[in-house]
Amino acid sequence: MAIIRNAREDEADLLAEIGFRAWEKAMISIGEVTDMSDSAFEAFRHFTRKDWLTISAVEQHGTLAGWAAREKLDELISDFWVDPIYQRQGLGGELLAEVEADIVHQGLEEARVETHAHNLEAIGFFEKHGYAINWLSIAYSPKIDRDVQSVGLSKRLVPLAPETYGPGI
Repeated sequence: MAIIRNAREDEADLLAEIGFRAWEKAMISIGEVTDMSDSAFEAFRHFTRKDWLTISAVEQHGTLAGWAAREKLDELISDFWVDPIYQRQGLGGELLAEVEADIVHQGLEEARVETHAHNLEAIGFFEKHGYAINWLSIAYSPKIDRDVQSVGLSKRLVPLAPETYGPGI
């Protein structure tokens, strides 16, 4: 059974390793990993050490299996990583549902996520969970020191109120 909880400061380096392994798996399939591995790992370590308070962790049988972060505690899920050995076991879906519940609990109505435009596995995962692509862009990423093609996906978490023309009509 998966347990989803807040990350702890003493787990920052382990969270970085999980994020890096998941990132590396995704990037290998895209074909862009060789010259940016060191800077990517350092970016994960820096982020998890600095922003561990914004991270929700999922564990399976007492072992950390993945994590999600909302850096600004808004509707943007800035990071979403499941260790490759735990992928396709439902843990990502459980983690995503918990993060979405937190977003709604804060009074926000929509969740957003961004990923590499060629990360078809991640795009497919989020689409399977009700997200739709809203935009495509190319921007410089200082974390990995190169231009990156990205897509933005979003999902409405709270239904829109029905439009009416007056009370009870």
